[in-house]
Amino acid sequence: MDNRTRQWDDLSSWYDVKQGENGDLWHRALIDPALIKLVGEVRGKDVLDLGCGNGYLSRRFSKEGAKVTAIDSSPSMIERARAHDPSNKLGITYAVSDTADLHLQDESFDIIFANMSLMDMENTEGAIKEVGRVLRKRGRFVASISHPCFDNGRNSSWLLERTLEDNGSVTKMYRKIRAYQTFSSEEYAWKISDGERAWTRGYHRPLNWYAKLLKSNGLAITSLEEPEPTPEFLEKESDGRFFLEVPLHLVIEALKIQ
Repeated sequence: MDNRTRQWDDLSSWYDVKQGENGDLWHRALIDPALIKLVGEVRGKDVLDLGCGNGYLSRRFSKEGAKVTAIDSSPSMIERARAHDPSNKLGITYAVSDTADLHLQDESFDIIFANMSLMDMENTEGAIKEVGRVLRKRGRFVASISHPCFDNGRNSSWLLERTLEDNGSVTKMYRKIRAYQTFSSEEYAWKISDGERAWTRGYHRPLNWYAKLLKSNGLAITSLEEPEPTPEFLEKESDGRFFLEVPLHLVIEALKIQ
């Protein structure tokens, strides 16, 4: 087991509770609505969840009539996902797998989705190559990622500026970013509790890198969504209003044309 997988294994119990059955605040009230819209109708479709975590979206789509396969590189995460439906009434096929080596049949899925997982993969090139292999012709790939243009780990931050204008003091919000064109990786912190942090490794790649990678594997981008905060997110997230001006996430839909 590599160190990246071990990090997610160690985090799996906390992450499972955090996501629950509907996703945490950032997923259910910011990211997921755009991803779910692009995934669209799943009834009767063969669907692959690439980096399933605790499997809450796999279970959702299975309940909507999809035949779901859910994979994750973390054995503990797969155990947590299975535990939500121990008798597997939903008929989901769970597997521990390297996303760059899926051991699945060619052209066996109608829809593949990756919810906030591509930027956590070291070998994303291999994963997208596998997506192109196992996706059926005219099948669709939908992925949500941290927005490469606006969210680059320690190389990005919010910048608030207070100015005096005709109508009084005005606070303006900006997004500050550097090293956008530089490929990089770093350890990202998760707040387990007030006094405890856990770390997982993530990777920054420019947006055109993703576009070229999809194209080279027979996938044409057909839609881009920059998720907007829902009323719940604005109410519960202290910085939620910032997202009305600058999106920190991106959802891509790509169609297999070759």
